[in-house]
Amino acid sequence: MSAIESGAIDCDVHVEPPSVDRILGYLAPYGHEFIRGGHLGVGHRLYPESEPMSARPEARAGGSFPPYTYEELRAQYLDPYQPLAVILTCVATFQGSRNPYFEAAMTTAINNWMRVEFLDRDERLRGSIVVPSFHPDGAADAIDRLGSGRRFVQVLLPVRSESPWGNVRYRAIHEAASRNRLPITLHAWGGWGMAPTATGTASTWYEDCLYNSQIIAPNQVLSLVAEGVFDRYPDLRVCLAELFFAWLPSLLWRFDKDWKALWRETPWVRDKPSIYVRKHFRATTSPTLIDIAVPAAS
Repeated sequence: MSAIESGAIDCDVHVEPPSVDRILGYLAPYGHEFIRGGHLGVGHRLYPESEPMSARPEARAGGSFPPYTYEELRAQYLDPYQPLAVILTCVATFQGSRNPYFEAAMTTAINNWMRVEFLDRDERLRGSIVVPSFHPDGAADAIDRLGSGRRFVQVLLPVRSESPWGNVRYRAIHEAASRNRLPITLHAWGGWGMAPTATGTASTWYEDCLYNSQIIAPNQVLSLVAEGVFDRYPDLRVCLAELFFAWLPSLLWRFDKDWKALWRETPWVRDKPSIYVRKHFRATTSPTLIDIAVPAAS
């Protein structure tokens, strides 16, 4: 990956606890009971460790990746690249339990772990609020609890969801994010129960990576616009992280075309969908800027 220029703001820097044991001190009693029962916890890696795109060579040489501690983050990234500011993301809970109460306990623990272990130790660092996707009211409570302090600057959601994120069942999350003036960031991947296509799950990580950006992310954009989320919350912004963006032009061409014919079904969408996307959506450049060696044509 290309070197970060000094003074840049990095919007997606991963950190992760090495195991559920590391966050037990931040976990509510209900979570302890759940874990003692042998249920799934944190520590399941989303990126194959042998995959070249999962980390820079210097990160591999420097220890764990994503970094487990502030010291590792500082040695691998903060000191060498000197960013102006960094937004930390932790996607460990994306593959957590479908139990909404345990998920709420785990996401609370992750948020507290990130604040104490990272944010409180470096003024350049900002956090992403991880929330229980199966418990929208609990998610709204977490956003209200952490959103006013301004050390957490976005709401982090997995791009794979049980229903599209524009669905009315998630209105509590939309409203809390808007109320606290925080963007929602949809990040690649999600729970094991969320098949990326109607025909099931992928056979390889290669396919899975493409499903996230080429199939699932466009559906989320369609849902958020067509369900009227931005008409209801005009100040809300959405970021697409690790989901590419070259697919947007063709999607928006068709989205605008069909809106002209079918707008009566969604009268709350008062303008062309492409205008909503231009105003309300942003995307991270990673992994678009990854240096890939392309073999010469034979």
